[in-house]
Amino acid sequence: MYKGLKIAALLAASTLALAACGSSSSGGTTTSAAPAESSSSAAPTSDVKVGLAYDIGGRGDQSFNDSAAAGLDKAAAEFGVEIKELDATAGETDAQKEERLTTLAEAGYNPIIAVGFAYAVAVGKVAPEFPEIQFAIVDDSSLSEANKNVTSLVFAENEGSFLVGAIAAQASKTGNIGFVGGVNVPLIVKFEKGFEAGAKAVNPSIKIQTKYLTEPPDFSGFGDPAKGKVAAEGMFDGGADVVYHAAGGSGGGVFEAAKAAGGLAIGVDSDQYLTADASVKDVILTSMLKRVDVAVYEMIKSAVGGTPLTGVQTFDLKADGVGFSESNAAVAEYVAKANELKDQIIAGTITVPSS
Repeated sequence: MYKGLKIAALLAASTLALAACGSSSSGGTTTSAAPAESSSSAAPTSDVKVGLAYDIGGRGDQSFNDSAAAGLDKAAAEFGVEIKELDATAGETDAQKEERLTTLAEAGYNPIIAVGFAYAVAVGKVAPEFPEIQFAIVDDSSLSEANKNVTSLVFAENEGSFLVGAIAAQASKTGNIGFVGGVNVPLIVKFEKGFEAGAKAVNPSIKIQTKYLTEPPDFSGFGDPAKGKVAAEGMFDGGADVVYHAAGGSGGGVFEAAKAAGGLAIGVDSDQYLTADASVKDVILTSMLKRVDVAVYEMIKSAVGGTPLTGVQTFDLKADGVGFSESNAAVAEYVAKANELKDQIIAGTITVPSS
């Protein structure tokens, strides 16, 4: 999940059943079109061609990229746009990202959506070379002011993390919880600080263990379940009974550690209770929902409508751009308090820190 800042997006959640939507692990491409609605009705068609460049992990990461893919699939089904998806590879350079974006631009894809802040350098270089094409980047707001053809799709991750922090503090029996971050970058710090503030809003004396799996420029912390497992095991051994991860694909290891320790875990980005392996899903109390699917869908919808979104578009709690899942019935007893705090954030009586 790189994972990882304003437009209202009141769309129902797309089910992230993505196992059947395979992606090449070697950086290959996948081209698809909207499925036919039925034999008795014509499928929607559009001359818009959408290019999407994934972050490390691509489809199947059960997190950040899968959420983006869900928004892409929803738009393809509703509008009949042609889509092309390109995968990232671990350890790749900015030049490789530039090549990926250039390939899409030269093939006439417009808009082109880059999933993750790691594309910032590449988008900043490629977008000026194709001024007629609208680019969008998830989780970066540094480019849109200088580049009118770059749209920033960002989220209030700290607000959603505040709510799951409040849930974690309510659920904890030991007064000791944990946070596992994939890579120590400002985006993931937003998750951490929101989580910490939410937990302390419920229990001011709660202990919070924090561990980042890697430091930049090593971004493997977003795709290393083994490291996630070791980090979470240390937290459970240290007395934690609920651990929240903002670590992309590494979160699978956190779930395994929670299962082995008889503890609980909190997922991120998508509703991971619905997508995780059946052997661990019962320990996933809730997930912080970061609606990348909504952002991607809205970007494509605006392009189909002839007026692409521009500038910085922030998907916050007020816009239902972030939130928490309730698929696991075990979270039900903690929802009322979380919603009470949500209302206070929206009303402005609670300000959630981000750094």
